[in-house]
Formats: sequence, structure tokens, C-alpha cells
Amino acid sequence: MTQSSSTTWEYQVAPIPLHNEALMLNNFGQDGWELVAIHTNAQGGLVAFLKRQKAA
Repeated sequence: MTQSSSTTWEYQVAPIPLHNEALMLNNFGQDGWELVAIHTNAQGGLVAFLKRQKAA
């Protein structure tokens, strides 16, 4: 019987400054983070939800 391995993820939740959105997201991308969603918080700021695959 073969055992299947499942992908595991780690997550990051980060505030995104309104004047530097692309710079911040590109920096996360260079570190291997994938943007999953962006939401507006109660104060009107942006919050990014990111994920990347965990190292084996």
C-alpha cells in the first residue's frame, strides 16, 4: 500500500499600506508567498491573506 503525502501550507496575514500596495505584495511574492485574498478592515485599511507551501 502506498501512502500519499498531502501538501501543507503556512499562512501570513499582513496589513498593506495604502501608498505601497504593489511594492509590499511583490516583496511577499519574492519570498514565496501567494496572495489569497485582500479585505478591508474596520478602520478602512487593507489586510492581505497569503499562503506558501511548507518545506518538507
